Amino acid sequence: MDAREVSDRLLEYGVRVIKVVESLPPTLVGRRIADQLLRSSMSIGANYEEAQGAESREDFVHKLQVALKEIRESNYWLRLLSKAGIVPSNRLSAILDESNQLRAMLSQAVATTKVKAKRL
Repeated sequence: MDAREVSDRLLEYGVRVIKVVESLPPTLVGRRIADQLLRSSMSIGANYEEAQGAESREDFVHKLQVALKEIRESNYWLRLLSKAGIVPSNRLSAILDESNQLRAMLSQAVATTKVKAKRL
């Protein structure tokens, strides 16, 4: 999968998260989780895009690692919504699956880049 395809998937993931966030109840818990989920989820794609214009290999890896950290956080908030019954788990299963796939792709990209850097 090339960088453009990953970027498109991250953009689509962000759109899906926005829809989940907008469906959350306007309770204290709903608002707090919505804020955290929105922040972490929107940061993933933004950091991935920044990585594409990185100034060095180290900068590239750093930005990918930030995106990876944010997708892990995003995944946590989605699982929490499911576990707490705030959003039915069947409604979140597809987005959680996509989150796990994206996390694996970003993790692989970081690992591959680090291995290539050691060879130089």
